[in-house]
Amino acid sequence: MIVELAQLPGVDGDIPANTASALEAIARCGPDTRLLVFPETYLTGFPTADNIASLAQPIDGPAISAIQQAARDKNISIAIGFAEAHDGHFYNTTALLTPQGVALAYRKTHLWASDHGIFTPGDALVSCEWEGLRVGILICYDIEFPETARALAQQEVDLLIVTNGNMDPYGPVHRTAITARAMENQLFAVMTNRCGSGDGLQFAGESAVINPFGQLVASCGRDPQQLRVALDLTQLQASRRDYRYLHDRRIALAGSISTGEHGQRSFRIKH
Repeated sequence: MIVELAQLPGVDGDIPANTASALEAIARCGPDTRLLVFPETYLTGFPTADNIASLAQPIDGPAISAIQQAARDKNISIAIGFAEAHDGHFYNTTALLTPQGVALAYRKTHLWASDHGIFTPGDALVSCEWEGLRVGILICYDIEFPETARALAQQEVDLLIVTNGNMDPYGPVHRTAITARAMENQLFAVMTNRCGSGDGLQFAGESAVINPFGQLVASCGRDPQQLRVALDLTQLQASRRDYRYLHDRRIALAGSISTGEHGQRSFRIKH
């Protein structure tokens, strides 16, 4: 399966410019590409408390509708982030758009420091069937919490899509985190990060694809790049053939914390 990562700078607060840039990236995709992934809040850029009300759109608003039409015209699926307005709340949302319509819409559940006071956190980790795989989405800071990807793995997710807006000096944090999330859940992870600068921040780039063994398949540098990557889907079964972390874990075992010799604390499993 061919996927592409659109590691682009984006312009905060400029929906027309970002939409035009996204449409150009879609047009550049190869005829056999099945999925194109953009960064976090790509269509709107990162909003502020002052402009969120004017920037945020419903999922059937003009920006997403333009990308949806391009997905139909190109016969491709697209994961793209935007500021969503819904029932008086604003969400940091990524939608998976297929030629048939909106397959999945995920609202960021773990808000980064600059998200607070602007976005409402989502309350669900969700997945869907797509191209014979089960697919889930996480957004940026979400991947620093192992529980998020594990919740998706419990839904039998095979492909984790991550839209990212990670900045310096935290680039290495996300490369480490996404590698761990792919390995410990034995799934593919496709992470597209923003690059360039904006609002005094330098975005880290370094978008990456990790296979179910936790191995780097391909990555970008720090500059704008549209990276084409082939996923060997046979690696899903191969990585799960001899063991499956999800099935072998024993987290449900009851236990207690005790203080032993020299004041050491330990977690003891109750049999």
